[in-house]
Amino acid sequence: MLGIDLGKNSCSLAGLDASGAVALRRRMTREGVIVFVAKLPACVVAMEACCGAHFLGRTFQAQGHEVRLMSPEYVQPYVKAQKTDDRDAEAIAEATTRPTMRLVTLKTEAQLDLQVLHRARQRLVTSRTRLTNQLRAVLLERGIILPKRRASLVQRLDELMNGELPISVRAVRLLGDLRDEWASLDRRIKSYDDELAALTRDDAQARALATIPGIGVINATALLAAVDDGSAFARGRDLAAWLGLTPRQHSTGGKTRLLGVSKRGNKYIRVQLIHGARAAMAHFVRQATPTGEWVRRLVARAHPNVVVVALAAKLARTAWAVLRHGRSFDRQTPVAA
Repeated sequence: MLGIDLGKNSCSLAGLDASGAVALRRRMTREGVIVFVAKLPACVVAMEACCGAHFLGRTFQAQGHEVRLMSPEYVQPYVKAQKTDDRDAEAIAEATTRPTMRLVTLKTEAQLDLQVLHRARQRLVTSRTRLTNQLRAVLLERGIILPKRRASLVQRLDELMNGELPISVRAVRLLGDLRDEWASLDRRIKSYDDELAALTRDDAQARALATIPGIGVINATALLAAVDDGSAFARGRDLAAWLGLTPRQHSTGGKTRLLGVSKRGNKYIRVQLIHGARAAMAHFVRQATPTGEWVRRLVARAHPNVVVVALAAKLARTAWAVLRHGRSFDRQTPVAA
């Protein structure tokens, strides 16, 4: 068992023998780790799931080793005394020997490329939102109120720029620069959306996920970038719980209370699923389907935001069923709440 504590430049290694005793301690660069591990006989290589771990994991896997990645929070209880790199490496090796340890699936290069595409798009969307708020604030200080929706905002802004604004010439030039920057961001986001749509058309699993109302292209490709090739679904993984969309439970005195959602797991996918559920809730309410009936009953007795989160959890479980059984979404099939 070889535990590796990854660093930006140097890494600490701790090797355990069959009895669990520390038989090896080394510190070397990342390039040196690859060369060193290649000379070892086939063994289990354990690392924390952090930046660069998936690349090294694929490299060690190609060398014939078994790679195990773990969340850092599961390694922390095995660190002895004060935290050092050597003790971290030993704790990683010891933690991965536990039979109940939860492991992180090794991502392929295609999954990482898709994840980078989503992160780049998210950064552009955030920049566009900030720029939109700045445009509205600048004009609001001059008595001009712009609408909230993007399409209406662009149309109104073009009308104002082509007409006579009751502001200084310098302010008009600045607004023109901001409008051009906004248009550039919008074009780049559109190009990423087109690329994600093309990936969805070419992938059977993504096409099946896109048939679910509220999932769409963004959520379908984001799920494929986060989950493995289906083996986790064969083991019955609860995708809603994995994304932190299920309520936490607190038991005391033999009584169980439901608290808020745990908010564990992948934050980006959780947010996107909630956005998709908010957009699809009106669609489900109008449909004479089992899911539509469930949403209508829930809307009658709960806050809309609570309904949105509950629907997002249902969409996550529906996505699990679609990937698990390999078929498209059937609107008439009841989905377990």
